[in-house]
Amino acid sequence: MDRDTFLGGSPLGVLIRLALLSIVVGIVLDVLGITPFNIIERLQTLLRNIYDLGFDTFKSIFRYLVLGAIVVVPIWLVARIIKTAKRGSSEIERK
Repeated sequence: MDRDTFLGGSPLGVLIRLALLSIVVGIVLDVLGITPFNIIERLQTLLRNIYDLGFDTFKSIFRYLVLGAIVVVPIWLVARIIKTAKRGSSEIERK
C-alpha cells in the first residue's frame, strides 16, 4: 500500500483539507461554547455515570437475588426433603 492510497490523496492535499475542516469544526464548537477542557470534563462525567450505573445495576441484581432467595430456597429445600422422604418410603415398601 503506498502513501497516497493510505492517506486518501497527496500528503499536502490531505493536510490542507484537514486544516480547513479543523478550522470549520473549531468555529462551530466555539459558537456552541464547547472547549477542549469541556469535552474532557464531559467525557469524564459520562464515564463516571456509566461506571456508577454499572455498579448500581449489580447492587440491584444482588438485592433481587437475596429477596428471591428468601422465598425460593426454603421452598426448594422443603421440596427436596419431601422428594427424598417419598423416595425413601418407596424403597422401604419394595423391600
